[in-house]
Amino acid sequence: MSATKALKAEAREKAGKGAARALRREGKIPAVIYGGKKPPVGIALDRRELSLLLHAGGFKTTVFEIDAGGAVERVIPRDYQRDPVKDTLIHIDFFRVTAKSVVDVEVPVHFVNEEKAPGLVRGGVLNVVRHTVEVSAGVDNMPDSIEVDLTGLQIGDIVHASAVKLPKGVEFTIEDRDFTIATIAAPTVVAEEQAEEQAGAEAENRGETVEPDEGAESEAAEADASDEADAKQDEDKKSESRKSQD
Repeated sequence: MSATKALKAEAREKAGKGAARALRREGKIPAVIYGGKKPPVGIALDRRELSLLLHAGGFKTTVFEIDAGGAVERVIPRDYQRDPVKDTLIHIDFFRVTAKSVVDVEVPVHFVNEEKAPGLVRGGVLNVVRHTVEVSAGVDNMPDSIEVDLTGLQIGDIVHASAVKLPKGVEFTIEDRDFTIATIAAPTVVAEEQAEEQAGAEAENRGETVEPDEGAESEAAEADASDEADAKQDEDKKSESRKSQD
C-alpha cells in the first residue's frame, strides 16, 4: 500500500496561461486542489521534486498531504499534463480525500512466476491485454499494483479478472463482465500475426489491401482482440467521466 507523503507548496493567487508560464520559468509547476465540496485552490509546487515523484512510480496511488502555508490538504493526484513537445510536466490536478474516501484508481499489473508456467516454458508468449486495471479502494488501502500469478498456465489459457486475488477492500471497477487481463499465445500464432502485419505494411506501401486469413487466429487470439476493444471502450468511458467531473 502507498504511504502518505508530505509536500510543500505555495498559494497561487493568479490564474491563466500567462501566470502559469511565469511559474514554469521560475522552476515551479502550477496545480489545483479540488473536490470535497470546497472551492478549488491554486498552488505552485517545485518542478524538480514533482518530476522525481512522478518517475518513481505509483504517483496516482499516493496520498499527499500538501501544506500551502495554511491548512494541510490531504489529496491524491487525479491527472497531470505534459508538454507535447518537451514532454516536461506542466500541470497537476489533485483531488481532496478523507480517511473515509473511496476512490477509483488505475494501477499497473505485475506478472509473477513466469518460470512456473508450462506454456511459457514450452515457448508460448505472454500476451498482455491490460497493462493497467482500474480498481476501487479506500484511500488508505490503495494498492501500488495488482499481482497476477502465472503458475500452471498452459498455451491457450486466458487470465480473467476472476482469477486474480485482490487485496482486502479492493475491487475491480468493471463488474459487468469477467474481462481478460492476459493470455498465453502459441508461438505459431504470434509468428502468423507478425507475418500478417508485415504483409499488410508492404501492401499499404503498394496501395493495396490485404484481407486477413480466416481461421488463422486461435481462441486465445480472438479473446485478445475482443478484450483490447473492451479496454479501449473502458478508457473512453473513464475519459468522458473525468470530463464530466471537471
